[in-house]
Amino acid sequence: EKWAQKKEELEKKIRKSNLIKMKEINQVRSITLWIFFIPFIALNLCLILITQFHGLFPNQEDVLLNTIPYIDGGASISRTARVFPTYLIFKPAMFLTAILLFIYWKNNNQLVNNLNTTNLNYKFKTFGVLSAVFLVIHSIFLGIKFDLQIYKLFRRVVLLLFIIFEIIAQGILVYHFYKLKKKLNDFINNKILILKIFLVGILATVAILSLPLLISKGNTHFKHALEWNYFVGVVIFYLLSRLFWKRTT
Repeated sequence: EKWAQKKEELEKKIRKSNLIKMKEINQVRSITLWIFFIPFIALNLCLILITQFHGLFPNQEDVLLNTIPYIDGGASISRTARVFPTYLIFKPAMFLTAILLFIYWKNNNQLVNNLNTTNLNYKFKTFGVLSAVFLVIHSIFLGIKFDLQIYKLFRRVVLLLFIIFEIIAQGILVYHFYKLKKKLNDFINNKILILKIFLVGILATVAILSLPLLISKGNTHFKHALEWNYFVGVVIFYLLSRLFWKRTT
């Protein structure tokens, strides 16, 4: 009888633990598509407007002609999104994305704490939150012009820190999930986990290999094309996050 009682108590604890996991998983899963679609749609909408709907732009010097920057690198992301009216789309979208990123990294931190029975602020949360902060800073200063070399350097550094912290956060998070995959076996798609590891590996490798070209003068079209495609790679991580977690009820 005592053994049956202990077994029942253990089963209750397991059910309670699984319910907590499912609640946290659903919280993470529910916002991943928004983190993918909001910046992706906003940026490409800015691109369509500035290349196709020239009448919307009071300053015709701002418009772009016949460019597909993903391929030809004809314009940078900031060149597309920093003018009126495209910044009215881009800036609010980035602010909202930053808020969602903060929630995403906070919820993942809670989830990993629950799995490890700890109460820590993991490094991926720190780097993820910092990436969101630098995204906000970049959006605030986008389109503000000062003819100062240090200001231009500041904008580049902010954007670079956003990318670096985002990739570091993604890499550390994937590493933790890989270590915990046995505990998460009923909740995750292992094939998507491999894809996420592969994606983060590619992003990190491309960043390291491209660094000499990025810090040197010239290669403008290459830098722009890399910027656009790299952006897509970064947000695809969140699309994979949606597919990574199985639907739970």
